[in-house]
Amino acid sequence: MRHDALVVGGSFAGLSAAMQLARARRSVCVVDAGAPRNRFAAASHGFFGQDGEPPLAMIAQARERLLAYPSVRFVSGHAVGAAPDGAGGFVVSLEAGEPISASRLVLAFGVHDMLPEIAGLRERWGASVLHCPYCHGYEFGGRRLGVLYRNPLSLHQAQLIAEWGPTTLFLDGEDVPDDAESAALHARGIAIEPDRVLALEGGDTPRSLAGVRVADGRLVPLDALYIVPRTRMSSPLAEQLGCAFDDGPFGPVIRTDAMKQTTVAGVHAAGDAAQFMQNATLASADGVMAGVSLHRSLVFDQR
Repeated sequence: MRHDALVVGGSFAGLSAAMQLARARRSVCVVDAGAPRNRFAAASHGFFGQDGEPPLAMIAQARERLLAYPSVRFVSGHAVGAAPDGAGGFVVSLEAGEPISASRLVLAFGVHDMLPEIAGLRERWGASVLHCPYCHGYEFGGRRLGVLYRNPLSLHQAQLIAEWGPTTLFLDGEDVPDDAESAALHARGIAIEPDRVLALEGGDTPRSLAGVRVADGRLVPLDALYIVPRTRMSSPLAEQLGCAFDDGPFGPVIRTDAMKQTTVAGVHAAGDAAQFMQNATLASADGVMAGVSLHRSLVFDQR
């Protein structure tokens, strides 16, 4: 069976794209590995009508509603290869199972966060180690906040985080900032901790952060730590297909036009892998645009 569209990735962007195509009465296959980027968060905030809901529950509900459309099919698994099928469409191979063919593709597989190797950090990711204040900042409002320096954007992030509470910038041994940057940080009331960070310490639960242990042995009290991690593509498919990439502030981003068409005809991309600004609401909106655009290509672009 050749589908009209194959969506790789079944989280906010992919499911939003699939919904538009299902409502256009097109056959859609969603391939999903079951590991969305926000699976570490207990709640998703700021999403229209869903503030505070667990992201995995939101995804499960969206899948259930998509399956109400008879033209939708889900396949659980890892998509490991993609190539033109020689007939104007594409074939996607899976780690286990038969290849799937489709006239068009939506790449919505997201990105993988490359977290720094600091003791106690990884297990607190999404709970008391955070990246987006609009997603999780309110819950830590007025408490002791920190920003871990990873790149020059961390200086900007620290000034922003100070809006939510008293903030310390942990330079982790880096020789920054310069005089002008220091003045801007101090103007926002931001403390600067120059020592290298050794570990995050606290209780046994991911949310129980007590402080940051630095190289001279001190424990700097803290309730939440923000970082700007580098990211990489969660799948090799875009590269295999020959899609162009742009250098984003956090890592590579699949290049698309305003309608979410990549540089490869017939391939659309949406969500965190295809935009610089990243959160659940933006990913969903990106998926809507990709789904609508893909449908229009089926109508008007008879390749």
